[in-house]
Amino acid sequence: MKYVREIQAFQPSCEQEECDKKIIMEYISKYSDKILTRECTHAHMTGSSMIFNASRDKVLMVYHNIYKSWSWTGGHADGDEDLFRVAAREAREETGVETLYALGSLFAVDVLPVWGHWKRGSYVSSHLHLNLTYLLEADEGEELRTKEDENSGVQWIPISRIREFVTESEMLPVYEKMIRGGQK
Repeated sequence: MKYVREIQAFQPSCEQEECDKKIIMEYISKYSDKILTRECTHAHMTGSSMIFNASRDKVLMVYHNIYKSWSWTGGHADGDEDLFRVAAREAREETGVETLYALGSLFAVDVLPVWGHWKRGSYVSSHLHLNLTYLLEADEGEELRTKEDENSGVQWIPISRIREFVTESEMLPVYEKMIRGGQK
């Protein structure tokens, strides 16, 4: 299982990642590959990315319709054990950018709470996203387009102004961790 090997090989950079890696491995041990699907309603695997421009002074973000905030791109594994592929696919779908470059391997692991919400007319109960994050680079000159069923905006945001755009305060430390990694 590719995602399991990737998580096992991941070297946490802080105590939060050590704790979250342990929790993710416990869920995998308990639920096996079911954790790759939304059938596991209380926790499932997701892949996300922070997309940088070449000069690393901007990030490409989407205005998320559910959370009413500018956010990174990402989505559910939905059975795919290659979480990098999931993150890259979601980045392309949500932004319109076609050419992406990986900035290294798996960058971060996070257990992220998702509060109950309505999606496409159905209620989704609170649950956890067991998230793997990858850092990507894209060309600022590529045409951007929204994925209207998920977001209502796509734009390059100057890193120095990210706090002006992100209204989910609990996500700011996550994004700032990614930004520090992308600027190295």
